[in-house]
Amino acid sequence: MENTEQPYLFTEFQPVQQPVVREREAELSPSRVMLHTVLLVTTAITTTLTGAAWTVQVQEDSSILGLLISPTLAVLKEAATGNLDPLAKGLLFTFTLLMILGAHELGHYFACRHYGIRATLPFFIPAPPTITLFGTLGAVIKIKEPIKSRRALFDIGIAGPLAGFAFALPAAIIGLIFATPAPPAAVSAASGAGGVQFNDPLLFILLSKVLGLPKWIEWNPIYWAAWGTMLVTALNLFPVGQLDGGHVVYAVAGRRAHMWISRIVALGCAALAVLSIVWDQPPVYILWTLVLLFLMKVGHPPVIQEEPLGSARIGLAILALLVFLLCFMPFPITSN
Repeated sequence: MENTEQPYLFTEFQPVQQPVVREREAELSPSRVMLHTVLLVTTAITTTLTGAAWTVQVQEDSSILGLLISPTLAVLKEAATGNLDPLAKGLLFTFTLLMILGAHELGHYFACRHYGIRATLPFFIPAPPTITLFGTLGAVIKIKEPIKSRRALFDIGIAGPLAGFAFALPAAIIGLIFATPAPPAAVSAASGAGGVQFNDPLLFILLSKVLGLPKWIEWNPIYWAAWGTMLVTALNLFPVGQLDGGHVVYAVAGRRAHMWISRIVALGCAALAVLSIVWDQPPVYILWTLVLLFLMKVGHPPVIQEEPLGSARIGLAILALLVFLLCFMPFPITSN
C-alpha cells in the first residue's frame, strides 16, 4: 500500500531543480534511513514474539493485563529454560512475513524511482506483540509527487501486489509442503462449539488438493506468514480509491468507471459484513468497509497524460485480477 501527498510548490524566484534534488537526497539521509531501520527492527521484534506465542502454552488469565502480556511472558519463560524452539519459529515467521511485505512495498518504491517520482523507503509498522494476529500493521511508502501519466500510475499500482505475490507464492508452497496433519484433539477443539477457524484462500485450497493435505493442519510459521500476506494482497487489490487495485482500475478504465466500480465493490464489502453478522460470524469486513468509504470520500487524483496502456499492461491487469481471486477470502475467520 502506498500513500500520496501534494508536491511542494516553488516561487518563480526559486530554481526548481535544486530543491527537488535536495528533497530526494533527504529521503535517503542518514537520519531517515535510521528511522526506517528502527521501525524495521522494532517490527521484527514484535512479529517474532507474536509468531513464537502461537507455539507455546499460555496460562489462562482473564484480566486485561494478563491477556496482553501472558503470551509474551510464556515465550520469554520458554527461552529462559533453554527451549529456543518457539523463538526459532518466531524468527522464521518474521523472515517470511517481512520479506513478502518488503517485496510489496519495494515494488512500489522501485517503480516510483523508474519514473523519477519521489517516494520514501518502506515504513514498517509494529504492533504490540501477541495482541494482533501478526504483530504488525503492515508497511507503507509515501509517494511525495503526483503521478502524471496513466502508464506510471498503472505500473506503480500493480508493482507492489505482483512483487509481493511473487514471494508469497513460494512461501505458501513451502509452508504447505512441510505442513503436518493436526492431531485429533486440536481438530475437535477447532470444530467444536466456540472454536475459531481460519479459512484458506483459493490458492491454498488448490495447493492442498495437489499436495494431498487434509483439511486440518498444524500451525507452522511459513504457512501463517503466507496466509497473512495473501489477505493483505487481496485487500490492497480491492479496486477502490487509492488502493493498489484502485490505481490499476483508474489507469485501465478511467475516472468515471473507477468511481462506479469503487461504489459497487464497497457495497459488496458492506454486504459481506452484514452477512457475517446475520450468520453470527466475526464481522471481519466491517472495518474494511469503513476504510473503503473513507477512500471513496478522499477520491483519486487525476492523471494528466492519457496515453494508451498497451496490450502488455492489459495482460498484467488480468493477471492482477487472477491474483486477487486466488488470495481473496470471503470469510477469513469463522466461528462454530
